[in-house]
Amino acid sequence: MTARMRPLNITIVQGAFLPVPPLLGGAVEKAWHALGLEFARQGHRVVHVSRAHPALPATNVEHGVEHRRVRGHATPSSLLWLKFLDLLYSRRVRRVLPAADVLVTNTFWLPLLERRASRGVPYVHVGRYPKGQLRYYPRRVVLQTVSAPIRDAILRELPDAAARIRVLPYPLSPAYLVEQRAPARVILYAGRLHPEKGVHLLIEAFAQRAATSLHGWTLRIIGPWQTAQGGGGESYRAKLAALAAPAGASIDVREPIFDADQLVAHYQQAAIFAYPSLAEFGETFGLAVLEAMAAGCAPVVSSLACFGDFLKSGENGLVFDHRERDPVAALGRALQEVANSQALCDRLRAAAWPTARAYALPEIALRFLRDFHAITERPAEIGSHVTPCLPDQT
Repeated sequence: MTARMRPLNITIVQGAFLPVPPLLGGAVEKAWHALGLEFARQGHRVVHVSRAHPALPATNVEHGVEHRRVRGHATPSSLLWLKFLDLLYSRRVRRVLPAADVLVTNTFWLPLLERRASRGVPYVHVGRYPKGQLRYYPRRVVLQTVSAPIRDAILRELPDAAARIRVLPYPLSPAYLVEQRAPARVILYAGRLHPEKGVHLLIEAFAQRAATSLHGWTLRIIGPWQTAQGGGGESYRAKLAALAAPAGASIDVREPIFDADQLVAHYQQAAIFAYPSLAEFGETFGLAVLEAMAAGCAPVVSSLACFGDFLKSGENGLVFDHRERDPVAALGRALQEVANSQALCDRLRAAAWPTARAYALPEIALRFLRDFHAITERPAEIGSHVTPCLPDQT
């Protein structure tokens, strides 16, 4: 355990739709699973509550982390239904919450439902752009997010909440902090196959150049397409297949990979990692980009603000303007620029690799633990407009 830190009781509550360990992927699930294990390694008691899954027991202990699993749901296509299912899940979660110092939540409803002081100071992970819900949360809630753009969005919604906002990034697990290898002529995308991720732009941009400036390169796409796993569904999959057809075998679309070691092997094979996200109000950090940088890929990303926390165009990656009139052409030019210049590709790869190491798991976990100690010693003010914490009731 870190010197001079008293042991904490930490509860982490994951969302209703993906299990932990992250058998079905999910950047948030992957990050908090890793953090929970590291908190336990450093001597703290950790209980991780998550969605039940047929491949996982209802309870078990994993390297010091106690897992408690409750019935969850497959991800629905309707946002309204998703919020209702989250409510049902959050009610079930309340029944298994232990006494704790800190209660990390990744659900929409739990900060509103759970007001027992003994369950810990609520530490709400804001993993997406807020949509008005934060103003209804109690003032004692700490709001943690992963990037400066999301912090700014929270402040626009809650101008007086600056003291309660924390910007702490996702960590990189040791599995992703690997040595660089000589890559193949592969451009890789790993992530959800969904329209908001811009995968269609990437396939179209590559297909237009597969016989010319990108001849000899392979575009490899790995990720879930099913709606239940956050993908765009069968219709989007069919659209991608149609766009890829003119390029033939040079576009390699594969099923999702959730095993870290297998995914790292693909990162190490790729010279370029493309992440053309269009999610103006959905993308908050870009963990997949950082994972690829850690393996030595040269990243090419869209101009979403969240990537600016760790990527500087021309220094450790390249940014294309996805808001251009012709974003396919803009992305194609960026890919061509890196692929056709070995010197540029090598320079970006060399700079990306050390950038990622600043996000190593032990260091990020320590930042969280220091904040947990601070908030338990000086609890956030409770506002008069909300119901205060309730005493435990038998």
